[in-house]
Amino acid sequence: MPSEVIEVEGHIIDSLILPKVLDVIVGLGADYEMLEVKIGKTNLDISRARLEVRTADEASLAELLAQLQVHGANPVETDDAEVVTADRDGVLPPGFYSTTNLPTAVRIDGRWHDAENPEMDCGLAILGDGRIRTVPMHRVRAGDRIVVGRDGVRVAAPERPRGSSPFEFMNSDVSSEKPKGVLVADVANRIREAKERGVRVLAVCGPAVIHTGAGPGIATLVREGWVDLLFAGNGFATHDIESNVMGTSLGVSVLEGHPTEHGHSNHLRVINEVRRYGSITAAVEGGYIDGGVMFECVQREVPFVLGGSVRDDGPLPDVYTDVVEAADAMRYLLPGVGVALMLASTLHAIATGNLLPAGVETYCVDINQAVVTKLADRGSHQALGIVTDVGLFVEGLCQHLCPTPPS
Repeated sequence: MPSEVIEVEGHIIDSLILPKVLDVIVGLGADYEMLEVKIGKTNLDISRARLEVRTADEASLAELLAQLQVHGANPVETDDAEVVTADRDGVLPPGFYSTTNLPTAVRIDGRWHDAENPEMDCGLAILGDGRIRTVPMHRVRAGDRIVVGRDGVRVAAPERPRGSSPFEFMNSDVSSEKPKGVLVADVANRIREAKERGVRVLAVCGPAVIHTGAGPGIATLVREGWVDLLFAGNGFATHDIESNVMGTSLGVSVLEGHPTEHGHSNHLRVINEVRRYGSITAAVEGGYIDGGVMFECVQREVPFVLGGSVRDDGPLPDVYTDVVEAADAMRYLLPGVGVALMLASTLHAIATGNLLPAGVETYCVDINQAVVTKLADRGSHQALGIVTDVGLFVEGLCQHLCPTPPS
């Protein structure tokens, strides 16, 4: 039977990496023999496991190794990476190595070199100065040197945040029955610690943030300096502006909670007026927008990216209508982000998760349990889910982080 000796190291016990590796092996109908296990004595010591895996044929072995590498399990024996020159713009060479969002290294001339910007679903480009970067397909140019195959590529095992973590006492990633007050307090502490380390906090917001009344809370977090970067769509920005200009969100009064007469057109009217000004910034400077999340982003010079979709009304003039351009704009702003809050967003949260390195602490908050599992299901293994109303979550976050209540 075809076989390969693999190795996984890191905090593979408390992060449940080793059980996941064994589950993958058994789930694919393969066999394994544990050759060596070394377990660290403290939670600061790394552990290491070496296994021989066996499959029925070479194709099955290749598939198994590909799935194991997502969990940081790498072949012990490896050669230098094979590098092929791309022959056309926007097209990776056949057999290109498809990246994960885990820390990745490539072996060139017998030495391992770390890739600079881990991102999933990309290729690996060897630059002229020897540096290695992930490159999305549309950015490939003819003549780029691209890694093909799996030889000479290794990834580090994914890990959970160390130390004080809202999830260190939990046995599962997602539950609707966990103490929300404790979770919110601990997430607030993680944000506070991140800011003390000098890393940035990203908020990814869906329209439900406004509909549930959490808009003032997000605006306060921006104003008080707890949010450094905002990703959202046309809907979030539109309803944020609508709620501050018209007092409604999708035509529903934000104060009284009932539909207003002709309120269904309110969001169209604010889009139209902002388009008349030419941009959200111009509408703020002109006095049309005098409060809310987008207002505070402009006032605090907090960058934002609004990615559009085919269902958008308008859209607002700041919205990227080309999704590739939107993703590139997000990529440009992500360096330095250490904490990401995915708030009542599915599509934008998944899009952002696809761009984030695994080392970014990612918290996905939604009332729907299925939503908070989607990030992990789609490869963002670092995403940790909190099933709760986003309005209550943001309110609690403000109570812990902001000296004054949302206004």
